[in-house]
Amino acid sequence: QVQLVESGGGLVQAGGSLRLSCAASGRTFSAYAMGWFRQAPGQERESVAAISATGRTLYRDSVKGRFTISRDNAKSTVYLQMVSLKPEDTAVYYCTSYRTALALTPNYWGQGTQVTVSS
Repeated sequence: QVQLVESGGGLVQAGGSLRLSCAASGRTFSAYAMGWFRQAPGQERESVAAISATGRTLYRDSVKGRFTISRDNAKSTVYLQMVSLKPEDTAVYYCTSYRTALALTPNYWGQGTQVTVSS
């Protein structure tokens, strides 16, 4: 069974930084794309960043230049480095593992970690 465990969320002031981690288990980590989504209160879950099995990265426009997704296949862990955080980045952040090597269809989710950015 695939398990995804996020960590690293918290409260930070605007302009600050956080690094989220997601430890995966239950299948061959290196063979699958990984990603991060977020959901703010009253809003739909949205994709933030994704990384394919080969390391190709994708970002939503609002986080480009501020967020960096990376993966460590030896540790079965994906990271999201967030800098220059803004209050609008406040949300629950979810780690996801995709169905294939490409970041097309997510099919496993972590429990989420809260990120709160104060103004």
